[in-house]
Order: sequence, then C-alpha cells, then structure tokens
Amino acid sequence: MQIVLNGEKTEQKEGISIAGLLSQLGIGLERVAVEVNLDIVPKAGYDTHLLSDGDKIEIVHFVGGGQPE
Repeated sequence: MQIVLNGEKTEQKEGISIAGLLSQLGIGLERVAVEVNLDIVPKAGYDTHLLSDGDKIEIVHFVGGGQPE
C-alpha cells in the first residue's frame, strides 16, 4: 500500500500499525507525536491504529533543551 509520510510517498506493507511504522523507521515512542489524516493519534493507540492505503502521516519529534544561561 502507499502512504504519504511527512510529505513523501512511500510503500508499506498492508496492515502495519503506527508502532510498527515507527519501529521500522528506528523512531522511539518516547518523544514523538503522530498525526494521521490531520488527527493526532494518542500514544495508547499506536499499537492498534492500522494504517490504510492513501493515509497521510506526519511524525513530529520533540527535542528538549532551552536557552543557555
């Protein structure tokens, strides 16, 4: 199936979950947010939310830090 991941078309296997996609991409679950078709998916749903052909996924990484003093 084909999805759009952060603006880029990519092929993925049918029935892959968000957790499976993140694992495949080497992205940990701790500091990431995932949006599917403009809806933010709660972390609790990453294992059960299955992606479908044509889905648009945005993955955002949170980076800690601040201004140096």
